[in-house]
Amino acid sequence: MWSCEVFNGTRITEDQYLCHDFHLILSIFSLLYLIICFPIGLCYNALLILVNLYNKATMTMPDVYFVNIAIAGLIINAVAPMYLLGPDNTKWAIWNVNNEVYITLLILFNVSSLVIMYSTTLLSLDYYIERALPRTYMSSVYNTKHVCGFIWGGAMLTSFSSLLFYICNHVSTKIIECSKMQNKEAADAIMVFIGYVVPAVAVLYALVLILRIRKETTPLDHDTGRLDPSVHRLLIATICTQFALWTPYYMTLLLNTFFFPQGKYVDDNHLQILHFVMDVSKFLAFSSSFVMPLLYRYINKNFPHKLRRLIKKMHCGDQRCSHDRSAVQQVMT
Repeated sequence: MWSCEVFNGTRITEDQYLCHDFHLILSIFSLLYLIICFPIGLCYNALLILVNLYNKATMTMPDVYFVNIAIAGLIINAVAPMYLLGPDNTKWAIWNVNNEVYITLLILFNVSSLVIMYSTTLLSLDYYIERALPRTYMSSVYNTKHVCGFIWGGAMLTSFSSLLFYICNHVSTKIIECSKMQNKEAADAIMVFIGYVVPAVAVLYALVLILRIRKETTPLDHDTGRLDPSVHRLLIATICTQFALWTPYYMTLLLNTFFFPQGKYVDDNHLQILHFVMDVSKFLAFSSSFVMPLLYRYINKNFPHKLRRLIKKMHCGDQRCSHDRSAVQQVMT
């Protein structure tokens, strides 16, 4: 992920020491991520999906969005080790900007990041709709499933600009028109605007509406059919965590787009610091794949009960559990 070969020609030895210090820090981060974060993210995301799919009848609107986020988290979790174990200094053939594997990993990462951000955004908007207009089924589980399908489709279409840029890198010598489209900064700027600015504005708008309606006490607040109060805590924790983890990544894309364009001379110290900050920001983005299911696990009070039901079902197998048989006998008597 980090290589000091680019800076071997520097005339100041302090720059080389700085580069090697950065390399050591990132190596420690990579090792910690692969040992701790990777298995946690893999297990908890899979568990979140399995538990909710097993309890389809009791799924709520927030559950559907978190299943969507967990699927995207599994993809990011799968991409992370390939990124961490495929740095430039290992001379891996797959970790070349013009390689198809690298392009595929980049597209998967971009699609998953868009799915995560827009799922968080629509969760906040649907939460407001559910509080403002309860029992109207505008934010029902049925509608949310279709919305999540549109999220994935829109994320794939949005990532088309990045795919087109890398495809043009292959055929630019044959197609003159493609050579005019080789602008990575433009693709990054599109990702920043669509993947961060638009969701941030929408979430801010939803939070303002939610805070406004929470100040109004109405008889509907005592309606037992409304969302559980813990959903509000989960929503706030999700929004704060997602934007805290993804903001550095999008800010480095913005910085690279406007202040460090390709082809312009940049001081070696500044270039090293920029690469280091970009790599650390990717670590934070990867960490969302294991932080979010942990938040869902410990804030959503219904999840432990659903998990116990799934474990009991797996333990009993096809036979009816003794607890279920006793319950049936009580009903019969």
